[in-house]
Amino acid sequence: MVILTGSADSYAQLITVLIIFVVVLAITAWTTRFIATYQKQMGAGSNVEIVEATRIDSGKCIQIVRIGGKYFAIAVCKDTVSTIGEIPKEEIVFRQAPGKTLDFKALLNSAIHKETKE
Repeated sequence: MVILTGSADSYAQLITVLIIFVVVLAITAWTTRFIATYQKQMGAGSNVEIVEATRIDSGKCIQIVRIGGKYFAIAVCKDTVSTIGEIPKEEIVFRQAPGKTLDFKALLNSAIHKETKE
């Protein structure tokens, strides 16, 4: 059995904590990716889609949803969901999806490079 001195013991504890941290971080990243993939597959091909949502107060928002081929405005509160009314498709302005989306890795890399430049 190896007996470590005070400073060597401190370094061993630091390295152990760092390894545990990296393992927990990796498990968290994998779990997040798994859940996102699962939810994406469950929502694919469904007839219900949130087109747009706007928060109007704490715990209250208005959403435009597509159900089948019809569009509705609904009010979503803490405990209730109320239909405001049906909206004709011609009156809805659809935004174009942005061409470039950043994934977490690209966002993290840009943040790290920004800090190193300063």
